[in-house]
Amino acid sequence: MIRDMYPFWSAITAAVIAQLLKPFLVYIKTHEWNWRLAKAAGGFPSSHSALVSALALSVGLHDKFSSTIFAVTMALAVIVIYDAANVRYYSGQNIKVTQQLVKDLKENEPQEFTDPIYDIKLKDVLGHKWHEVLGGILLGCMIALVYHYYA
Repeated sequence: MIRDMYPFWSAITAAVIAQLLKPFLVYIKTHEWNWRLAKAAGGFPSSHSALVSALALSVGLHDKFSSTIFAVTMALAVIVIYDAANVRYYSGQNIKVTQQLVKDLKENEPQEFTDPIYDIKLKDVLGHKWHEVLGGILLGCMIALVYHYYA
């Protein structure tokens, strides 16, 4: 079963490992544990990029790189990676700017901003920088190769 389904399992494994690596990598950098990063979006490495990279490479190795299913998984990977590094990243940047604008306006005109909508805390880390995406791609490809040769 695992041999026939290894593209799926390599994708899931890559995503899980990417998520579990985040607290450890942040700890190495800051010397502070933040276990919530294991379920958070954004950060290094990109679990979305790891998942689709592992899936595409595994499908290519399993069903040949000339197969239709490889073309489909590669197209999916390109869309997800582009979305993670561009659309979602810049959405997060827009949220930061919007939050700062609301904060500045509330300080100058507090009576105009009494609606509770202005107090909602939005998540500002949605997407990834390109090095985080590349880290996910490399991780996903390594996991796919391990599954291909050892599973």
